[in-house]
Amino acid sequence: MADIVDKATRSRMMSGIRGKNTKPELLIRKALHARGFRYRLHNKNLPGKPDLVFPKYKAVVFIHGCFWHGHDCHYFKVPQTRTAFWLEKINGNRERDTRQLMQLRLAGWRILVVWECATRKKEPSGNDILIDCISNWLIMGTCDAHIEETGIQPLPCLTTESVIIQKALLPNT
Repeated sequence: MADIVDKATRSRMMSGIRGKNTKPELLIRKALHARGFRYRLHNKNLPGKPDLVFPKYKAVVFIHGCFWHGHDCHYFKVPQTRTAFWLEKINGNRERDTRQLMQLRLAGWRILVVWECATRKKEPSGNDILIDCISNWLIMGTCDAHIEETGIQPLPCLTTESVIIQKALLPNT
């Protein structure tokens, strides 16, 4: 199937997609700051440059776009043009995410991944509930987790067994 726009238009559209300061990220940052949380942005010294770093809580928060990180929700659809390219790109992103999360976990950081779909609430109270969930996790959360449309859940890829296995596979850096 051919693309519905010309190459120049597609290029312009794709170049407008940001990796930092996205709408979901700004929404979460502003709300957490208003609640008194202080954080660092995109710390280059940590694997994956987490979107928000909370040194006081030894916690990091990633805000992932459902498309770019291949989230299993209705916002992610594999493009019908250049399918092989996109699958390779998204699978590479997923593998890199897993590797970086594992490195953070082994360094003693608590991890929360907030999926874009969790920020797309139609009712105004939806985002308040999301921010309550993030706030509670920062203060009291003991396990790594991810938040999606359906709520907060433990991160499946970071069980104790997988941390032990991954530790053996990671290069010493």
